[in-house]
Amino acid sequence: MKSVIYSCIVFLCTLLSLVSCNSSDKPLKFAIVSDLHASAMPDGKERVQAVVDAANKENVDFLIQLGDFIRLDSISRSLDSIWNEYEGEKYHVLGNHDLDAYTKEEFLKGFGIPNRYYSFDKGDFHFIVLDGNNLYDGKEYSHYAKSNYLKAKSDMRAFVDPEQLEWLINDLAATDKKCILFSHQSIDSFMNNGDEVRAVLENANKHAGFKKVVLAFSGHNHSNYTKEINGITYIQINSASYVWVGKPTMTEKRYPQAINEKYRLLRYSITYDKPLYAIVTLAKDRIDIKGTQADFLPPTPQDLGLGDSIDIYPLVSIIADAQIDLDCGIYLDFAW
Repeated sequence: MKSVIYSCIVFLCTLLSLVSCNSSDKPLKFAIVSDLHASAMPDGKERVQAVVDAANKENVDFLIQLGDFIRLDSISRSLDSIWNEYEGEKYHVLGNHDLDAYTKEEFLKGFGIPNRYYSFDKGDFHFIVLDGNNLYDGKEYSHYAKSNYLKAKSDMRAFVDPEQLEWLINDLAATDKKCILFSHQSIDSFMNNGDEVRAVLENANKHAGFKKVVLAFSGHNHSNYTKEINGITYIQINSASYVWVGKPTMTEKRYPQAINEKYRLLRYSITYDKPLYAIVTLAKDRIDIKGTQADFLPPTPQDLGLGDSIDIYPLVSIIADAQIDLDCGIYLDFAW
């Protein structure tokens, strides 16, 4: 009898061990979207809905948007209601256009964001949200607020301030998990003190003795690329809605006059025919990014005689699939 009881106990312990092991090994999954500009798009509701539907369908662990989201006005309340149809955890990154009509304090309070920069843990990963919406005039730093950044020269914009850099150093030192960063402006190419931020990340890896910081996501430039700098992968998440060209794009052939008059940014942009977003799956040894593909609503960049890029940023209507090996630091970027 005792041997039977002992065998049962051993069996149950083994079973519990397997369940525990399988639970800890379960990949973490999240949905990511950037630059929805939903309040400024004629089909903003449909674009937000598509992202939320994908997050629910994929049963992700959380949903994050990388800035330039929606406004706080009454017109945008229906958009926020759609966003909240995803009942899981949702995270926000501040974008520059989120601060066109508001201060940071107003926007943070309006969407229940804990701070302009913050971090959180999920599974085996530590996630860090940065705020690059700061001005520096060579003497002092100040926050973007109510479009003040539009009056500043480009080399005075998009800084991570010293207070935040010091916080980042301490936050990285306090965790033993692999780290993934989110920012609106890209650390690798757009932030004016991106080299300082990258030095913090690279020093964290050096002092940890392993690749602690593995990946940084950004938006802002309405483009898509994957690159590696000193062992850290940087991925630009394309806008969910359009590419900004900055000059007339024959939008009268794209939309009726009433739509163009109501949504003025359409004049200087080229819309994607469907929303872009990505589903990111994190395992212990690799990251899989499943992107989405759209077409440009004609007239296309080719019709307008545009090249393959705007400045240094690829002119594309996709978020490409990618695989990142967390140990080797290499990535495979799959073309559509």
